[in-house]
Amino acid sequence: YATKQFLPVIMVCASGGARMQEGSFSLMQMAKISTALYIHQLEKKLLYVSILTYPTTGGVTASFGMLGDIIIAEPKAY
Repeated sequence: YATKQFLPVIMVCASGGARMQEGSFSLMQMAKISTALYIHQLEKKLLYVSILTYPTTGGVTASFGMLGDIIIAEPKAY
């Protein structure tokens, strides 16, 4: 919606990491989010702000958590 309407995205991230029980479906959703953010940022040139809350670890940090044009983090949100 934000990309189609030319709006910025503000994402509040909080994750203790994916569990093994969530399997490949969980992993695929992170890839879809990263792809959507790529289109939003690089193709449409729109702003993405990532807010990292405690805790933000694992795949969220490795994927879309650190892709923001602006990254804001709470203490210990690593």
